[in-house]
Amino acid sequence: MPLVLATDDAGGPEIFASLQGEGPSAGTPVAFVRLSRCNLACVWCDTAYTWHFEGDDRPHRDETTFDRKANQVTLDVADVAERIAALGQKRLVITGGEPLLQGPALAELVDALPDMAIEIETNGTTTAPVRLDIRVDQYNVSPKLAHSGNPAELALIDERLDAYATDPRAFFKFVVASPEDVEEVLALHSRYRFRPGHVFLMPEGTDSATLRSREEWLSEICVKKGFRMSDRLHIHLYGDTRGT
Repeated sequence: MPLVLATDDAGGPEIFASLQGEGPSAGTPVAFVRLSRCNLACVWCDTAYTWHFEGDDRPHRDETTFDRKANQVTLDVADVAERIAALGQKRLVITGGEPLLQGPALAELVDALPDMAIEIETNGTTTAPVRLDIRVDQYNVSPKLAHSGNPAELALIDERLDAYATDPRAFFKFVVASPEDVEEVLALHSRYRFRPGHVFLMPEGTDSATLRSREEWLSEICVKKGFRMSDRLHIHLYGDTRGT
């Protein structure tokens, strides 16, 4: 079964070893695989090359579109698994795009990597098939707030968020650009009763200066409201680049 992956700057599949930059596993050495395609369209998305292809008229703040052929590569699951195993890491982060759009193929992939811990990054609008779900050690769920530009009826699906909220493997990471965004997080927290310690607020930004500026006021909100704060370690280390 094939997987559709994003490409790195050299045009190869975006499979690499690095430190996890966000959320509860930040600082952990991991292998990454980035899949292509997404069912949402965040105006500030920093991986728009996974979905904002030529002919896609969904808005994005820099108005850049990408050639699909140059930014997607299709590989057999066995090939992907071999490349991941060669990185020699103990933990795999599956990201995108929205990786769970390729759930059945991902189930084959994790079956081929039985000794790796599995971490999946998802926007929380869909679920993993059972064969995949039983292998997942951690879900990093990032529901999209209104400032993402996605309609709530597409981005915030009650039955999906209810299911993740009751799953002890799920952590919630909200991208915040202004203090007003936190009010929306508080409303969602009240509605879905997220587990204590499982909610992260993360500043939106693709450069260190922006992140640091927003973290100054975001840290105070986290202390006051009892949320955890996530930095974006990879931005400070490598900048806004692919394969990092």
